[in-house]
Amino acid sequence: MLVTTTPSVEGKKIVKYIGLVTGETIIGANIFKDMFAGIRDIVGGRSSSYERVLREGKDIAVNEMQQFAAAMGANAIVGVDLDYETVGTGGSMLMVTASGTAVILED
Repeated sequence: MLVTTTPSVEGKKIVKYIGLVTGETIIGANIFKDMFAGIRDIVGGRSSSYERVLREGKDIAVNEMQQFAAAMGANAIVGVDLDYETVGTGGSMLMVTASGTAVILED
């Protein structure tokens, strides 16, 4: 299924707008990731453990959104937006939300 942040697909006509689809996930960060990220903040550099969590959250949310769109008969999702928020006590959890418009593109 084609998933794009643009409102249209170049060279393809949207023949039907089906509706809004979303996917959400909430992932907790564990104490070891927090500890190593804190050390990384002190010495500098990237936190690959947090980057993996962000990527995993995005993949889960987008996959869920695609499943909903497919169940509605769509073959593409346009206008996709990804949002990241921290939730829980002290922001200990990451919430990722993907939303877009399920459509049918011409063949």
